[in-house]
Amino acid sequence: MKKSIIALCLLFTMSSCQELLDVLESSRGVTGITKSEAASGLKQALERGVISGTSQLGQNGGFLKNAAYKILMPEEVQKAVSQIRGNPLTNALAGHYIDRVVTSMNTGAENAMAEAKPIFVNAIKSMTITDAINVATGGEGAATSYLKKTTTPQLKTRFQPVIKKSLDKININEPWSKVSTAYNTVTGKKVQTDLNEYVTDRAVVALFSQIKQEEDKIRKDPLARVTPLLKKVFGYADTQK
Repeated sequence: MKKSIIALCLLFTMSSCQELLDVLESSRGVTGITKSEAASGLKQALERGVISGTSQLGQNGGFLKNAAYKILMPEEVQKAVSQIRGNPLTNALAGHYIDRVVTSMNTGAENAMAEAKPIFVNAIKSMTITDAINVATGGEGAATSYLKKTTTPQLKTRFQPVIKKSLDKININEPWSKVSTAYNTVTGKKVQTDLNEYVTDRAVVALFSQIKQEEDKIRKDPLARVTPLLKKVFGYADTQK
């Protein structure tokens, strides 16, 4: 019974933290896995997951060429963008500026990913054994939720200047003014959008979506366990399925 409980815990699927604490109360668990090792295994899995996730999004085209995460123009102007594209006159006026804005937004998000790694690593290393156990017993996505709760404000603070730098490189005021003018021409309205905040929010949402995928992968895929500790902790869990 105890072996089954610890195995489920190590796979992040157990719901009772107290049962886990009871099982691991002794200095060494029933199979030579200590509470410290279990927590360290989880931290190692998280660290590998966030490094892999941020690296994928941070590479050239990680956003721009990724259909799942590509940052498009703000939703409130999407219809107008379609109308601009469909009208030869307005497309000639603003089409290439829209392309420049979209490219700049996605490049900024890609560049910002480098800022995420040290924030995530620090949050993971700062986890206590109790934190790690709570994450382990919290069910699917619990690790991602923990990171979201503890790092989101820092991520936004660090992302914004990087994204702003990317937007500034294309002198965003001019193209955005052109896009807004075309928008006004088509709709008779005026839109004011803080592109830096918009791109930052989209980048953070995409990042945690990718981290969730990496969390699931390490939990389920033996090939993702590339260190001795991960193989020990998760390998034992596999033998108890």
